[in-house]
Amino acid sequence: MQRPEFYICENGDKAPLPFAPEEYEARLEGLRDLMEMHDLDACLLTSMHNIAYYAGFLYCSFGRPYGLVVTRDRSVLISAGIDAGQPWRRCHGESLTYTDWARDNYWRAVAHIIGTGKSVGVEADHLSMVNAEKFSHFLAPRRGMDISAGTMAQRMLKSPAEIDLITQGAAVADVGGYAIRDTIREGLREIDVAMAGRDAMEAEIARRFPDAEYRDTWVWFQSGLNTDGAHNPVTGRVLKRGDILSLNCFPMISGYYTALERTLFVGEADAASLAIWEANVAAHEYGMSLLKPGARCDEVTALVNAFFAERDLLQYRTFGYGHSFGVLSHYYGREAGLELREDIDTVLEPGMVISMEPMLTLPQGTPGAGGYREHDILVIGADGAEDITKYPYGPGFNIVG
Repeated sequence: MQRPEFYICENGDKAPLPFAPEEYEARLEGLRDLMEMHDLDACLLTSMHNIAYYAGFLYCSFGRPYGLVVTRDRSVLISAGIDAGQPWRRCHGESLTYTDWARDNYWRAVAHIIGTGKSVGVEADHLSMVNAEKFSHFLAPRRGMDISAGTMAQRMLKSPAEIDLITQGAAVADVGGYAIRDTIREGLREIDVAMAGRDAMEAEIARRFPDAEYRDTWVWFQSGLNTDGAHNPVTGRVLKRGDILSLNCFPMISGYYTALERTLFVGEADAASLAIWEANVAAHEYGMSLLKPGARCDEVTALVNAFFAERDLLQYRTFGYGHSFGVLSHYYGREAGLELREDIDTVLEPGMVISMEPMLTLPQGTPGAGGYREHDILVIGADGAEDITKYPYGPGFNIVG
């Protein structure tokens, strides 16, 4: 039997994608403008976020490489045979499937579309040393260029359709937040509460997006000492009266991430904890007031830093004050050019979406010990910013159970 290196697997009809075909074509035209500017014949995109952004397909690697080849007139998804027709059904443009009968058939499929001796853009921040070597061997490019910064800059400015999806995601996160609040009580484990929030969000996503694929929605619900880090996993710790809590809801809709993060307490909060909590809430509100077109990320950061320093709390700050939203998750993607940090000088523009999320962590043994964090998502408009997070923050609503 003659086994092919790659083949076309158009099994079934195209499924509805998260966005209209015109949206994907507009994104591809933006990429082609970048290609023309740098005299590139093709781009090979390999990351989950860029392939999802330009083609609508979110791959499951499981150790296999995936790619999207974009030329001046074609967009071809390169996928593994294990997925059969699903990549074809869930992508905008063409699809080519490679087989695993022989090692490196992926690269043979890529070379089949691009050819050799071309000028090719790649995501250098995603191309491993091993694959960079194979890129050079199989494509023998005339020139290679890192296009990761250019694609990130394009992704940072959201279309109206993206903003609508992100807004719906924020509403789903609110649903998870209310489900968690209603579940909290002494004697439950973190995992019990987290599952209630996750289940509520998944049901809400399925209601709002009946044609979508469902995966990766999750909750980090932390209590007591476990609140000290923003990304601490859920445990089996049992909730006790007076515990500080951190509610973190993360609905994932077709690769798009949104978030709701809130500080809560079980039953009561002591005076020292209330003082820290209220100071963080005040910083949160102040920070949100700074997010408007023309504001610069590092300048916003400096102002919130000064706010905490005046209250002798800056030493408890743990990370930057906010970040962009879009095709990203804890597994992939990050629009690092739009973060509220000292080393980012990006100017906010209409169409950007960014969070404000100050966090203070006081170590164990300190009055008010624990991690305090509030998180809202804001859409930058022509004249200001719209807060699309609606779940309330602060002690008035979030001392529960």
